[in-house]
Amino acid sequence: MYMYPVTIRQATVSDLQGILDIYNDAILNTTAVYQYQTHTPDMRLEWFNDKVTKGIPVWVAVVDKHIAGFASYGPFRVWQAYKYTVEHSVYVHPDFRRRGIARQLLQVLIDYASTQPIHTIIAGIDTDNTGSILLHQQFGFTETAHFKQVGYKFGKWLDLKFFQLILHNDLQPNEH
Repeated sequence: MYMYPVTIRQATVSDLQGILDIYNDAILNTTAVYQYQTHTPDMRLEWFNDKVTKGIPVWVAVVDKHIAGFASYGPFRVWQAYKYTVEHSVYVHPDFRRRGIARQLLQVLIDYASTQPIHTIIAGIDTDNTGSILLHQQFGFTETAHFKQVGYKFGKWLDLKFFQLILHNDLQPNEH
């Protein structure tokens, strides 16, 4: 199998269809997203504009001019004291899985988060997604919770695990 070079860069509006295709595939065919209905281009544009407005990056992995994957993060919870904690997402197009793209996207995300006022990164992963669990463990994420039967999709109950990575940066937190 020939491996094209992967370029990781900030997403632009012109990448949104590729991002939408990847996300909708995850909704329709996996338990990576606990959703039933696919998203529309308008929904993805609203999502992207919200990220831009809040200064939250969205990265894409580009392989031979195709959007092969994307990653971003957002607030873990909206209450003020959670302001140093984010929850992230990494998705890869089915044609590009098992080629190290998720690893590259996750590395960029962690590297960037380490330079921001972020203390910890949370990953919510379906228990059947062993590939994602192993990937996160390789980056030092540790399991912190196992929620049983919190989702229902494809005719079965789904369990969700939370993993956490504490960043060891020079963050000086405050309560303002």
